[in-house]
Amino acid sequence: MDVGLTRVDIGSILRGARCAARLTQAQVGQACGYSASAVSRIESGRMRLDYAALVRFAAFLNVPLDRLTATPVPDAPTVDTVERPLGEEDAVRRRNLLTGALAAGATAVVGAAPAGAASGTADPAAGLEDALFRLPSAAPVPLACLVQQTAAARSDFCAARYAALGRALPGLLAAASATRDASSGRERERASMALARAYVLAAELALKQHNDAAWVAADRALTAARASGHPVPIGESSRVLAITMRRSGRSPAAVRLLTREAADLDAGQSPTGAVRTTLMLTAAYTAASSRDRATALGLLDEAREETERCQAVPGLFTVDVSRTQVDVYRIGVLNALGTPDEGVKVAARLNIDSMPTAERRARAWTDTARMWHALGDQPQTFAALRRVEQEAPQEVRRPALRALTADLLHTPARVPGVREFAARTGALPD
Repeated sequence: MDVGLTRVDIGSILRGARCAARLTQAQVGQACGYSASAVSRIESGRMRLDYAALVRFAAFLNVPLDRLTATPVPDAPTVDTVERPLGEEDAVRRRNLLTGALAAGATAVVGAAPAGAASGTADPAAGLEDALFRLPSAAPVPLACLVQQTAAARSDFCAARYAALGRALPGLLAAASATRDASSGRERERASMALARAYVLAAELALKQHNDAAWVAADRALTAARASGHPVPIGESSRVLAITMRRSGRSPAAVRLLTREAADLDAGQSPTGAVRTTLMLTAAYTAASSRDRATALGLLDEAREETERCQAVPGLFTVDVSRTQVDVYRIGVLNALGTPDEGVKVAARLNIDSMPTAERRARAWTDTARMWHALGDQPQTFAALRRVEQEAPQEVRRPALRALTADLLHTPARVPGVREFAARTGALPD
């Protein structure tokens, strides 16, 4: 039985269950016999599972098997009846089990179908992997033209036009790389800055789609940023690299990277002070993801004090700095710490409409939706998801949002309009 051929969005369901259990992709992969990157591909729909593997994932994440197969499964295994693999002996057992499944005719298909093919959604970052490992041919362009192209790509990101951004990035990366290579002196530094920011956008897009290309893009962003010698793109690149580290279960190392880079930036200057604040905000959420409450709240307070000292700074590349942004991060931190109830008062004072970009407003409503979902208030969750769609229709089609929407379909309390919303946004197969 090739489970990947069913009309169920298996990846979204598994990711939703993993996030609800507050497990990393590495932890789930270790338990089920897969790497963290393989779990990422499974969750994004780019890797199919054979039946035996699907049983292991369902058991470990305590997901009813018939929810994943769209077929009632009698006596489906539960987390209590399936042993979780531990240690070397269990790794051998996992390999034997996989070998037996393959001999029986079960097949694991990697990359056989593009992400979202079954649900009518497409991964805007799908073309990045090929482009990153082999950039298209491009000639150098005048530096002013390169800066203009980078600004246009940034505008697509800030407006949450991810499909357009995904189409533009390969050409932009190629042109920026060719221009950097053909330049020298100050021109080369400026071209390196543009290249770094193009890679930052590539990393941001890949992160939104849970695409493995984020690692490559973030690493290249930081390399180009350091070559530019400018502290602002170095900070911007460090931030996206740290997020990829967090996503792979390396939160403590990511916090160290962020705080070290923040310490190197001048808090009293603009825009370095603003970039420093964004690094502390990301570090706070990263610390919270590993349940380090003291560090997370301490970094949040430090970021808020920094924001009080410097007014909102326009023109930061992907993240703004404002009191509202700090409050949005506070809600996300409290969600990650498992205390979403503490975020209700914070949410009540939010003025999301004051945030400068559609992408940031949509992310604020996303964190609010997650807060209400964790509190079991499904109507409020759905209301927040509707606001995400109003702000940025492509944002609500991301894997994480589709997983949250799919989960609403399976709650005991039925919320009017959810099924139609799920079908419209790709969380429910057509």
